[in-house]
Amino acid sequence: MATAETAGGHAPAWRGGFGRLWTAAVISRFGDALRTTALPLLAVQLTDDPLVIASVTACGYVPWLLFGLLGGAVADRVDQRRAMWAVDLVRGLLVAGFALAVGLGHASIPLLLALAFSLTTLQTLFDNASTALLPSLVDREALGTANARLMTGQQLAGGLLAGPFVPLLLTAGAAMPFVADASTYLLAAALVATLRIRPPQPEPRPAGSTLRTEIGEGLRTLWRDRALRAVCVATLLCNIGMGALIATLVLHVTRWLDGGHAAYAAAMTAYTAGGLAGGFMAQRIARRTGRVRALLLAGTVQTAALLLAGTVRHLAAFLAAMALLGAMGMVWNVNQVTLMQQRSPEPMVGRIASAFRTASTSGAPVGALLGGAVAGAFGLNGPALLAAVLFTLAVTSLIPARKADVPVVAPDDDATTAHAVR
Repeated sequence: MATAETAGGHAPAWRGGFGRLWTAAVISRFGDALRTTALPLLAVQLTDDPLVIASVTACGYVPWLLFGLLGGAVADRVDQRRAMWAVDLVRGLLVAGFALAVGLGHASIPLLLALAFSLTTLQTLFDNASTALLPSLVDREALGTANARLMTGQQLAGGLLAGPFVPLLLTAGAAMPFVADASTYLLAAALVATLRIRPPQPEPRPAGSTLRTEIGEGLRTLWRDRALRAVCVATLLCNIGMGALIATLVLHVTRWLDGGHAAYAAAMTAYTAGGLAGGFMAQRIARRTGRVRALLLAGTVQTAALLLAGTVRHLAAFLAAMALLGAMGMVWNVNQVTLMQQRSPEPMVGRIASAFRTASTSGAPVGALLGGAVAGAFGLNGPALLAAVLFTLAVTSLIPARKADVPVVAPDDDATTAHAVR
């Protein structure tokens, strides 16, 4: 039986629930990529104010900071399958209404901001419910492979396939990318609604229990588990580093490396291609090393890649570094999510997942600000070197959690015994 540190060798069956969930996730990510590419293009047609245009992207982060923990607590209270298809249905209707407004010539910056904020607010419930539901669809031993297949499919759909479709859709009208996105939401909702599973039943809540106390209980459970606490802190540090790099990437490529727009596109393609390769490697690495050690390996390789990116002033070296970052980033993500699912007490998966996501999201904008400041003060390669330092700290913070016998903490505040991972 797989433990929190040992990757199982099982694979999820494509037929049935997992196959439908995978298809829904990939279709939905494809639509998301169409929308997120088209929104900035629409924004620049409505205003030339950089701050206003940037605020459209910022609205995709703010709801996670405001509602991320709440979304996890709600996901642990409700039927996750119903929550997922209901959220996708609402999101599909919202995007369809927005597409109608664009088609009729009524698009505006306030409408773009409202759409971005509303969709991400709903996503805080959907993503946490999805993470909590997956262990009901596949065996615990197959969670690693299931997560790898989900993330690889989403990377392929959102990172490679969606981009070329946006110009084609725009030739048919500014509203068409949003029409396509609305269709993917509705199709994903239909697929999830047909899942025939018995979702995990929430434990009876004590009298007087509130969402606030349940959020606090989830956070305390996360903090008491040494492995999960270390991974959460390490993930936050890594996301600050990646936020710094990505925010200044165009300057790194076009100015420090003297590359053009084609070089910038090549860097993003290398990162995406590396992510696809990492999806195939993630479970194989975990089987050989265990999940925490897989994270240690991924973080170490990413640190080396960041040092390469920040010290070698050559485009080929930078493309190799981006491919390594993408590959090991996927290895990190797959094993981090799987470790969290395996070690979390079943009634708390949503709340613990929301803590991870909230930490990840808060790290990105902090890193972006740090990256801009460092690039201005120390040079355009400074953010890559800052990221290398942060990744080094992340790897160091994981070392105490590398042993396989770190227990799973029970959800009861006063409990002194630990759960065994099933």
